Parts: sequence; structure tokens; C-alpha cells
Amino acid sequence: MTKHLLAFILLFMSVPAVFCQTGLLVTSTEVDNIIKGLYTPSSYQASVVINNPNLISAELVSRISPDSLKSYLFTLKSFQNRNAGSDTVSTTRGIGAARRWAYSKFLEFSAANENRLRAAYLQFDLNICGAARHRNAIAVLPGTQTTDKSVIFLQGHIDSRCEALCDITCNAFGIEDNATGTALVLELARVMSKYSFKNTIVFSINTAEEQGKYGAQAMANYFLNNNLKIKAANNNDVSGGVFCGHTSSPPSCPFFGNIDSIGLRIFSLGGFNSVHKQWARYIKLQYKEQVKSVVSVATNIQIMSAEDRTGRGGDHQPFSAYGYTSVRFTAANENGDASGGGGYIDRQHSVRDSLGKDLDSDGIEDSLYVSQYYLARNTLINGNAMAMAALSPDTINLTTSVVTSNKIRVQFNSGTTYPAYRVAVRCLNDDWDSVFTVTGKTVDTIKVPYGSNATFFISAASVDNNNLESFFSTEYSLSLQQVTLALRESPARRSRAEEIYGIKLLQNQPNPFDENTRITIVSGTDLFIDRTWVVISQQDGRIVKRIKVALKKGINEVPYNHGYGASGSCIYSLIIDGLPVQSKKMIFGKL
Repeated sequence: MTKHLLAFILLFMSVPAVFCQTGLLVTSTEVDNIIKGLYTPSSYQASVVINNPNLISAELVSRISPDSLKSYLFTLKSFQNRNAGSDTVSTTRGIGAARRWAYSKFLEFSAANENRLRAAYLQFDLNICGAARHRNAIAVLPGTQTTDKSVIFLQGHIDSRCEALCDITCNAFGIEDNATGTALVLELARVMSKYSFKNTIVFSINTAEEQGKYGAQAMANYFLNNNLKIKAANNNDVSGGVFCGHTSSPPSCPFFGNIDSIGLRIFSLGGFNSVHKQWARYIKLQYKEQVKSVVSVATNIQIMSAEDRTGRGGDHQPFSAYGYTSVRFTAANENGDASGGGGYIDRQHSVRDSLGKDLDSDGIEDSLYVSQYYLARNTLINGNAMAMAALSPDTINLTTSVVTSNKIRVQFNSGTTYPAYRVAVRCLNDDWDSVFTVTGKTVDTIKVPYGSNATFFISAASVDNNNLESFFSTEYSLSLQQVTLALRESPARRSRAEEIYGIKLLQNQPNPFDENTRITIVSGTDLFIDRTWVVISQQDGRIVKRIKVALKKGINEVPYNHGYGASGSCIYSLIIDGLPVQSKKMIFGKL
């Protein structure tokens, strides 16, 4: 029996499966009703309503405080061990003291904002590391309407761990992972409580992420069980560290000692037509157009192809698994890959995940391992996107067609005529290549920046009188070389399938890549649904992987996980009925 299998069995015995959660409830009936949209909005109306998106963005820039974030980190460190199974009775140590402190901060922020922010716990029963009952500290800022009951959801986990999963005696300060995410949630609850938003915003500080995302799973179950809607959800985990460890969770930092306080990674599920990727793009667009030009240090937001880092997971996953739009924010650099074991000397998932060094021996850390300024920049990106989403107009749909070789006609399908519309296009990248602003419900002059044979993706949004765009619609695929496909039962040569059936193998993305990539195939028919493979081979012809593809009409995406740390290149080929149709080269390289 391997040590990994033994560890899995022990974990399974000590932490029951998630479906064994019982006693799931919100401890406040009022908060429960607000989340469900069963309240009177006027009861929570601010005496001075501030709902202009441009003003809110400007104030977020000035009001989010690095010093406040730093103070939260120092307090979270003081609880010493925040393991999900740790002390719940002590007033100074353990998960109980930590979550009560977070709850008290929500109350403090509410008192400073006409008691409009309402706090509670999301409680559930499950044996985790010997503890039977667990609580997420939550707060809600009621929306100004209940016609659209969908909420904006922000989360970060407060629990920490040392090397052993259920060690409740060590100093599990858990600063990088994940006092930073908790501090971010608290700071946005403080700052955003001043404003009025159409959609309700829910702030959640989760427990038991380290044992299996159980606090987030309980929250996702609550939404699912009550048939509630989430407009978008942000998870913040490992959000403030800037140092690269000896190890890191790929795709991550380049070498030990590297410092990056500029980059920010947003992970999400899916590729083509993924609502999660669309939300990530929206976040980046709002940052670029609302606040980037006025901040002193700009952030480089990277929209990642994978749902999370290699071999890792986070609290966004229970939500995306249920179809809720959800992403994960993570720092560009990580100090460790949480692998543990002999020779592991990095900070993440160890007693070394501390606040910093006490250089003058006065008992206070004055050289920090995390940056409150970097954390503040990440807080701003979260808050700005949430604010715009909570104020945005309704999402629209569209129809498209090619007018000329490089122009497309777009018709916006909506019951309301908006002052303007936005059209986003991308080719093979995870990010948009261009975003156009147009007026009128039908436009036939959008010139796309692609060659005549390119396949690309297009989506659209409405723009209201405040110049704020809605969420972007579902994506549609287009080709500038559109032809009518004459299907034949027995084509003479399978190698000409791309000509006869509109089948096209696209370049994998990302490329070069490390660990994970995505292969896209465009097809004009369902005829070969059970007769298609992707074969990946080394340059000398030796087969590395054969992947069966249920080739359907439209966009087909094939994920490929090669493994971390490879170099060189491989050939991937589309095979139909045993014959090659097209081939391309993929390149390995540490990102």
C-alpha cells in the first residue's frame, strides 16, 4: 500500500463525504429571507443613495485601505490555529474565536452604514477532524430590487492548516493561505456597505476548505437546495503573497526568489461558451476601463485556461460544478505547492506560513511575507467587478452573419432599446481580442481583425445610460470563409473531410503550455461522432496519448494534461476512420 493511498484512506475515514452534511441552515431568518429575495427593499434603503457606477469605482480606489488589510492579517495571525477542527470555545485561539471575530467585524461595518449589512452564520453538521458542527461567517447587503433575485457572491476561506491535515495544536497561522482571502472579503464588506446596488451582495468567510472545500460546498448546497440564483461568484485564495517558493503550483512562478506584485491569475472552468470565462473577461474589462488609468500601480490580469492550478482546488469549484458562474483569484506567485513531505521547505501548508519576520525583536513582524499593497490592488479588482455586475443592465442575445470577407453584421435581440451595445470577439485566446462599441440594434460594419480563413468567437452586451455594460451573451462561432456544407454519405477520401464537412483542427491553447492545454476542433456535421480520435505523438512517431472525441457539429474542445515540467514539442493529429485529417505542433514550456 502506498503512502498516498494510505493517506487517502485515513482522510476518507476522518472526513466523511460531502453528501453526509446535515443541519444546513442560515442562523438568521432575516438574512435567510434576504438571500432568497423575500424582503422589502425600502426597509434597507440608505438615507443617501449612492449608485452611480463611475463614482463607486472612483471611491473604491481611494477607500480600499492597505492598512486595514494589514490589521486584519495581524488579527488573524493572533488566533494561532484556525484548523476546521480546532478550538471553538476559547476567545483567543482556534476557529471559533476567528469566525466570531469575523462576524463581529461584519456587525461593526453594518453599524457604520445604517445597519444595512446583515450578518449571520451558515451552519452545517459534518465530522471534520473530530469537530461535528461548523460555521461560515456571512453578511448580506440587500439589493434595491427583488425582481431579479440573483446575488453577487464573494468568498474566501478562513481556516488554516499545518503539515498534518488535522493538527489542531500547531501554529497554523495560514497567512498566505488564506488570511489574505479572508482580509479581502472583510475589506470589501466594509467599503461596499456604503453603496446601493440592484443585486444583493453576499460576503462569505468559509471554513474547512483545507479538508475538502466543505464550507463552500455547504454554501453551494444551500443555494441549490433553495433554487436560488447566483449572478457571479468570486473566490479569493492565496491572494497577497508576492514571493516565489522553491516549489509552486503550476502554472505559476518561474524561479525561487522571484517577486511579482503586478500579476494576478483568474482561474475558471471551461473554454468556448464558458460562462465562467465570460465572467473572467468581464472582470478584466471593467478593471481596464473603469480604474486602471487612475491607479498608481497597474495589475496585469491573466485569464488562465485551467479551472485551477495543477493538482489543486478551491472554493469556486463547488459552485461551478452546480452551474453557478464562478472564478478563482490567485496571486501570480506562490510560496510552495503544498506537497509536504521530506525536503519540503516552502511556507504554504506548513507552520512556516507566517506573517513575516521580527527584525528588531520587539514582538511585531516588520518584514512581511505578504504585501498589503498588492492585496489592496486585488481587492480593488474584485470590488470593482462586483459593483459593476450588481448594477449592470440585462444581458441580451444576438444574431450574426458575414457581410464581406472581414466584416460581420450583428443584430441585437432585446425587448429594450439601449443607448449602445458592445461586441466582443476573440480567436483562440482565452481573453477577448477586441471589444467594439456600437449604436443601433442592427450593425453591419464591425471589422474583425482576422484572416480570411479564421474561426473566431463573438458575444455581445447591452450598455445603459450610465455607460455600464451588461454581462456578455453566450458565445457564437463564426468563420470568415463560410460555405454551405454538402454532406455526402461516402466521401471518396477521408483526408478531405475538412473540405467536404467543414472540419478544422485549430491550434491548441495555450501554446506553448505547461501541464494543461486545450485542443479545439470545428465541425460542420455530427456524422463522425463515434469515429474520431485525437492522437498525440512524439516527433519520432511514438504515440503519447489517444483521446476519443465525440465530434459534434460546432465547437469541440478536448482538454489535454501532459504533466508539469516537460520541454520540447509533440504533434497532435485529428484522426477520422483511422486516417489522418489534419496535424499541428504543440510546444511545451514552463509558463
